[in-house]
Amino acid sequence: MSEEERRILEQQLWNIANELRGKMDADEFRDYILGFIFYKYLSEKMLAYANQILVQDGIEYQSIDENSQEGKKILEAILDDSLDKLGYFLKPSELFSEIARKGNADDENQSNFILGDLTNILKSIEQTTMGTESEDDFGGLFEDLDLTKAKLGRTEEDKNKLISKVLSHLDKISFNIDDAKSDIIGDAYEYLISQFASGAGKKAGEFYTPQQVSTVLAKIVTTGKTQLKSVYDPTCGSGSLLLRIKREVKSVASFYGQELNRTTYNLARMNMILHGVHYKKFDIKQEDTLKHPAHVDMRFEAVVANPPFSAKWSANPQFMSDDRFSQYGKLAPKTKADYAFITHMVHQLAENGTMAVVAPHGVLFRGAAEGHIRQYLIEDRNYLDAVIGLPANLFYGTSIPTCIMVFKKCRKQDDNILFIDSSKHFEKRKNQNFLRFDDINKIVETYQQRKAEDKYSYLATLDEVKENDYNLNIPRYVDTFEPEEPVDLDAVAKDLIAIDEEMEQTDLKIADFCKQLNIAVPFKI
Repeated sequence: MSEEERRILEQQLWNIANELRGKMDADEFRDYILGFIFYKYLSEKMLAYANQILVQDGIEYQSIDENSQEGKKILEAILDDSLDKLGYFLKPSELFSEIARKGNADDENQSNFILGDLTNILKSIEQTTMGTESEDDFGGLFEDLDLTKAKLGRTEEDKNKLISKVLSHLDKISFNIDDAKSDIIGDAYEYLISQFASGAGKKAGEFYTPQQVSTVLAKIVTTGKTQLKSVYDPTCGSGSLLLRIKREVKSVASFYGQELNRTTYNLARMNMILHGVHYKKFDIKQEDTLKHPAHVDMRFEAVVANPPFSAKWSANPQFMSDDRFSQYGKLAPKTKADYAFITHMVHQLAENGTMAVVAPHGVLFRGAAEGHIRQYLIEDRNYLDAVIGLPANLFYGTSIPTCIMVFKKCRKQDDNILFIDSSKHFEKRKNQNFLRFDDINKIVETYQQRKAEDKYSYLATLDEVKENDYNLNIPRYVDTFEPEEPVDLDAVAKDLIAIDEEMEQTDLKIADFCKQLNIAVPFKI
């Protein structure tokens, strides 16, 4: 599929969302449109897989009589294969196209009320996975598609009409399922998530990291590697960061993540499946990462995250016996969990791995417990590899400037820390700043080559950092001061004289007009 076809598909899907959501908030309608896209994807995948199995028998999946003995035998056989290969199962009558057709039927003898059928089908998808390997990956996926919500319509008929219209529009769009190498529907899904994020304000920070920032993180943690055994994001949101890493290498064996928000957790699992990540290759859990880490005994080759900035956490003294925090001697403050997330991620990082985390600038210079932890990471562990300053207003819901901290446990150049100031390298788009292709490349190339560049980057020795009391504030290391042009006082004097002469001539003209009109001159001549 060409870029133009991709763009058209994305625009078609966004137009459907915009046209049909009516008075519903964008972030509310998001769960419906994305959920139905996912249902359509599962249906098309199921149909393609079943037809592939049945091709030698000359049978088409949708032609099977589900009520006949022969039909039941065929479906039972396909069910077992499907649960292993796809992780779920749909009968022919449960396919998206069948429900869309029924909801928009003109036949007076047939009811086109589908809300009940649709609810049962979405529950059935989850129920078919119970007791199987895919149960955790499909359980509760559709729980946010509440078809009884009043905002969908005043009456049941109104709700049915709206949902039928959504399904009808989506049914006319091909998802190109047959192209195994195509990521088109996954990309379109990601596009919709970003569009909803841009309209969701502060809530967007909970589920989406802007694509250009994800790209920087992904390129950094994959530097020098073509394959990864495992990648991990402890605050994975919609999974966009994990999936961005997938683009930068030939293969990723396993994806791991954790997300607190239930709706966003569902979004992440859908996003994984839509991008062709097999259910056996990802493990995403829903829980508070700091309180209940799901993968604490594992170590990962690439660790990335965009944790909530300066979030509150318990900072319970009991955490001092937790291996993730105990070695530092102090806990991150209750009002700022940034270093709690950072030390958690360091704990999960493999010896040969790279970690990149987005954080507010305060983590670079704040004192007290945070200063103590920062000093330990540098002086005692020497894990900090680079600090990258980003432009302000890159993230949805906040305009604060942010930075990327890069950590490695086994650093090749362990006698210095690279500082990059890319805060002035961006393009302003409406209310949001944006990293351009060249801006991203400049950051990544500077990091990979570890080069110093006047007013952009600097290699600070560990002694220099120590002299600054482990304060990592970027202007201490990268001088971006631009001297002002000298003022030509003689030219300024001449300009002032010329202005005075011009004003004098103007006053004379005004006085002459007043004389002609026989009125008083409003100033002294």
